[in-house]
Parts: sequence; C-alpha cells; structure tokens
Amino acid sequence: MEGLVLCPANYVPLSPISFLERAATVYGDKTSIVYGSYVRFSWKDTFARCLKLASALVQLKIFPGDVVVALAPNVPALYELHFGVPMAGAVLCALNTRLDASTLALTLEQLNAKLIFVDYQFNDVALKALDLLSLKSVKPPHLVGIPECDKSTSSMDCKNISCDLDYNGLLEMGRDDFTIIRPNKECDPISVNYTSGSTGKPKGVIYSHRAAYLNSLAEIFRFDMRQMPVFLWTVDMFRCNGWCLTWAMAALGATNICLRNVSAEVIFDSISLHKVTHFCGPPAILNTIANAPAGNQNPLPFNVNVIIAGPFPYSEILTKVEGLGFNVYHGYGMTEALGPAIVRPWKPELDSTFENEQEKIRNREGLHNLLLEGVDVKDPNTMKSVPYDGKTIGEVMFRSNILMSGYLKNSQVTQEAFRGGWYHTGDLGVRHQNGYIQMKDRGKDIIISGGEAISTLEVEAVLLSHPKVSEAAVVGQPDALLNEVPCALVKVKEGFGATAEEITNFCGNRLPDHMIPKSIVFGDLPVNFSGKVQKFAIREKVNCSTSLSNC
Repeated sequence: MEGLVLCPANYVPLSPISFLERAATVYGDKTSIVYGSYVRFSWKDTFARCLKLASALVQLKIFPGDVVVALAPNVPALYELHFGVPMAGAVLCALNTRLDASTLALTLEQLNAKLIFVDYQFNDVALKALDLLSLKSVKPPHLVGIPECDKSTSSMDCKNISCDLDYNGLLEMGRDDFTIIRPNKECDPISVNYTSGSTGKPKGVIYSHRAAYLNSLAEIFRFDMRQMPVFLWTVDMFRCNGWCLTWAMAALGATNICLRNVSAEVIFDSISLHKVTHFCGPPAILNTIANAPAGNQNPLPFNVNVIIAGPFPYSEILTKVEGLGFNVYHGYGMTEALGPAIVRPWKPELDSTFENEQEKIRNREGLHNLLLEGVDVKDPNTMKSVPYDGKTIGEVMFRSNILMSGYLKNSQVTQEAFRGGWYHTGDLGVRHQNGYIQMKDRGKDIIISGGEAISTLEVEAVLLSHPKVSEAAVVGQPDALLNEVPCALVKVKEGFGATAEEITNFCGNRLPDHMIPKSIVFGDLPVNFSGKVQKFAIREKVNCSTSLSNC
C-alpha cells in the first residue's frame, strides 16, 4: 500500500521510561514513595531524582549497554534505580540479597559490571566479593553505598559503608537538565534478572525495553488495578524487577510503600496507616498473614488484593486469609516470562458452585493474560496440542511479546528454550474443557511409578495440609519393580512431633495408593540462596541410596 511511512512521528521505541515522564506531569504532586516515618517523595521529586541519577551515571563513564548492579532491599534507592539506570542507557541487574560472597563475585564477573550499588546492610558481603574478584585479577566494579534514608532508624543500625561514593553524593553530582538516553531499538536490553536456580545453576535472563513496557501494562490488566493504587512492596524488586510492577506503578501514578523488612505486623500496620490496596509475593506470604498473632490482625478498612505466584496454597490457609478480608489472585510464571503469566480469574457463576468443586477450579492456574499471545500444553516431541480432557499431560509453552530476549552468554540454552517457535517452560500440565491450564509438576520432578504419572505438587499439597507439617518435598526414589516410588522429606512445625506412620496414614485417607509416599524422612529441606527447595540435591542423595534415611 503506497503512502506508508515509519518515522519518529509515528514510531517511538517502547520503554517504561515514558511512564515516569508521564507520571511527573499527570501525577506531579501526588505521593510516589513512602518509606519509614519521614521519607516522602512526589512523582515530580522521583522524576527529578532519577534524572540526576542518570546524569551522574554518565559522568561516571557508564555507557549505553553497560551493566549496573544493585544489591539492596525494597528501599527508595532501588526503586529509583529501575528508572535512573535505563535513563542513562545502561542495563540494571538487581541481585538477590541472599547471595553469598562467592556467588556474588561469580555473578559480577559474568555481568562484567561497571558499578554496583550496595545497601549498607549488605556492605560486608559486597566487599568480600570484590576482594575475591581482585584475587582473580578481575577488575571489580566501583561501589556506591546506599545509606539508610529513614531518620527514625537508629544510627546503631547503620554500618559504616566502605565505598567509592554514596548514593546521596551521587545524586548531588547529577544535573537536572540531563537529556535522557533512550533506547535506539525497543528490543535493546533494559535489565538482567537471575533465575532462582531451583532446578540447577541460576541463569541470567535478559529483558528488553519492549517486553518490560508491555508486561507492565499486562500487570495492570491482569490484576484489575485502577488509577493511583497504594502498593505495598512485599515482593522483592530483584524478582523479575518486582514482576515489572516497579514500572507499572509509575504508569498508574501509584503510591509505593517501600519496606526494608516484611512481617505480618508490617503488613497490617501499613494497610491501616497507608490504606494499602495491593501487595504481592510467594504463597508463603499468605502463611505469614494467616499465622499472625491475633493482636497483629487489625481489621481491614476495605478488601485488599493479594497476588501470589507459585504453588496454590491449601484451602485452610486460603479460607483464613480471605476471611480476614483479603482478595487472593493466583498466578503462574517464571523469570523468563517476566513474572506471573497465567492467572486464575474468578468468574461470578462459580460463586454458586459447591465448595469442593470451587476448590478443584481454584487449584487450576487459569488462563493467559491479555498481552500473552499464546499459551498451550503440547507434546514436546511432536509439538501437537494435548486434548482438553484434564488428563493428558504435556509441556506448558508460551508465545508472546512479553518473554525474555534470551539467556545471558548462553545462546545454546536460549535456542533450546525457544525451540519450535514456542518458549518451553519445562513444566508439565493438563488442559481442561473450559481452557483452564492446571500445573502438574516440573518436567524433571514428575514421578513415573508403574506406568502412572505422579505429580509431586499434589502430594506435597496434601502433606502441607497436615497440621503438624511446615515444609515438605517429594521426589522419586528408585524402585526395582515400579521404576520409581514417591519419597517425602518433611519438616515438622516447631514444638510438634510426628511419626512416619502418622504422616503415611494421613496421606492414605487423601491420596490413591500409588501416590502415598513410601518413605517419610524428617529434617530440613535443602534450599539455595533464594530459599527455593533444591529437589535435584534431594534426588542425588536418593539415587545414591536405597533409603533416603541413609543419605
């Protein structure tokens, strides 16, 4: 068709940077950030601070494409870095604050980081990591310290920061007339996020400006957010850039309630004090709420929306949390999908269904969001879709504009993940008649026993519903007759005691015979730095012994 033209007037590379620019104009004097008793910023303030931050980074010889690392909790500086770093043309990598010095050093080396921002709380581990790099003759990044900015915090809590420059000094260097360095292409990288490493070594996942922009909008639709919500930062910003909600909050002109630490008391107090409307996190956050002392469970002024991503919580916890006045959204996703990709919308007609049928439906992860073009359950060998029968197991796959660009310095693994024009999640699931997807297990975790496929997630859900069990993991144990049988590692709640026979009998009343764990062992679950259970570590022990108890 003649007359078409693509030019700066009708094509601007998508970037969430524009959300902050708009917020400064549309929501200028509205509160953008609250932290502690004294810190309050407006959206005009936040834009000005991010602009100066970007200017200062350029003065420090940070060039487009350079990686800037952050090691900090959910404090205002980390939120500002999500805009200031890309406004300088650089790439942000917010790292898990639970990293040890050795892992941090290896990660910094892989990233070839030029600069690292470190909150005073993690000063020691950062300095040890930089020393390790120096011993390997690797040039360490310059360190910028982030001091505590809440005046109500005792100076005894603030360690001396040994660094090249502190965050406040850096902002003072910046110019308020700085010209933002925008991406040349919308597919240029904006951030690197690391996987949790639950199935192996953590991988660096690259996000583009385009994917971050679109997924930020998807989050708004996904969780039915309205203009100017009040968002409590209970989900780590280092997890998928806070599920891209760092950027989405600017698009909505939200008030960000930043937190250094999360507890039930903090959650209830924040809701009462700041009128919080939304917060997010793993399913464990529901346990925190449900098990909070009665004195901390303040009455809610209105219903509060909680978005969780991970294994669906068992009904007892969910019922208790919803009874307190929380609306729970359940999602499924991963780092490569920029956070939750599938959500379970609650349909009004389901309110009239029987409770046990509701429970079955709610245990399904649901449907893909508006900006996720394709979700399917396929046979990974033939790439054909499985029937919508709720029985046939296949691999869950995505096709979308809101997926990662690839794995950092690992093109072979990237190509394998995108094989056949779909992103292979490695997770197994089924498709129900209404289109809902239900997760069954990780591909590496599912147990094949006597020809029957056993979902470890389903067995773990039953184990976790036992009133004395706090943690549980199920793996396959080699069996000469059946190939594999389920084996459970269980941690009992503090102050309680339980026997293997008691746990087995409990499962026997709730599971088919072939799904009942044949071995029950009590102890701590092996976890990595991010708190994820390392099933491969349990499996390795099981494979070297005929009894888990001997490992």
